Amino acid sequence: MITQLVATKMLEADISITPNTTAIPGLTTLSTLMGSVMAFGLVLAFGGFVASAVMMGIGHHSGNPQFSSRGKSGLLWCLVAALLIGGSNLLINTFFHLGSSLS
Repeated sequence: MITQLVATKMLEADISITPNTTAIPGLTTLSTLMGSVMAFGLVLAFGGFVASAVMMGIGHHSGNPQFSSRGKSGLLWCLVAALLIGGSNLLINTFFHLGSSLS
């Protein structure tokens, strides 16, 4: 009985916590670092894209369909990686706002 009363009171209490960008020192440095990691990821995705295109071409001209197929798969994965890196801000913010709107 007491446990149910405490649980009911806890559910009735409104908790409102929002992200605070000024409370932690160095948050701007961390944001800059994450931007650099994103740029590094895009450069790697581009390098993988070029390497996969070369692999696909070599596989096609050497008559090796498995090598060509792996090159095509690499092209697709590099494009997906670039899509996720480029859309990461939108994806994170969308899900954050969806979660904030739950009541």
